[in-house]
Amino acid sequence: MSLVHVIPILECVYYLAYARWAWKRCLYTASHDSENWELALVEEFQPVPHLCRCILAVYEDDLRNPIWAPPGGYHMNPNWVILHKDYEETHGQSTPYMICLDHEKVDIVLAIRGLHLGNQSDYAILFDNKLGQTTFDGGYVHNGLLNAASYGLVNYGGVIELGFAGKCGEEEDQMLCNCSC
Repeated sequence: MSLVHVIPILECVYYLAYARWAWKRCLYTASHDSENWELALVEEFQPVPHLCRCILAVYEDDLRNPIWAPPGGYHMNPNWVILHKDYEETHGQSTPYMICLDHEKVDIVLAIRGLHLGNQSDYAILFDNKLGQTTFDGGYVHNGLLNAASYGLVNYGGVIELGFAGKCGEEEDQMLCNCSC
């Protein structure tokens, strides 16, 4: 059998494998996730724009002189960012993240940046997954992204738990936000 006859067969096998993967992916994720969800109230949705701005702020190297600020800015005081880690400081275990004390909104925010895919460590995080490998809260979760989020909490969860050594009051809410794009 010549190579000309083998390539179409391999192509068919490839397409069948992809179709099988897509079918399993649709069954494991998003098929029944939201069928029991209630509509969000206005009060529940109010922190979302603020958290999105926090995630965007992680992309900045210097919040005092932002390069990619959204219209209206980030609405955060750069002095309230108490921890900002980049790729070199996370050693490929996580994407860059920051911890911010927002005294106006009364929040402690751990914002984790999404995958860049310009770094090989991001590909390692992305490919660290198998269908059905990790369950979380009654559903399935991406193993690599869960480990990346856990990295920040494991290394700096004590800082968050101790309330940043008296820098914040007891009334602050703790927020974890992540961009999965």
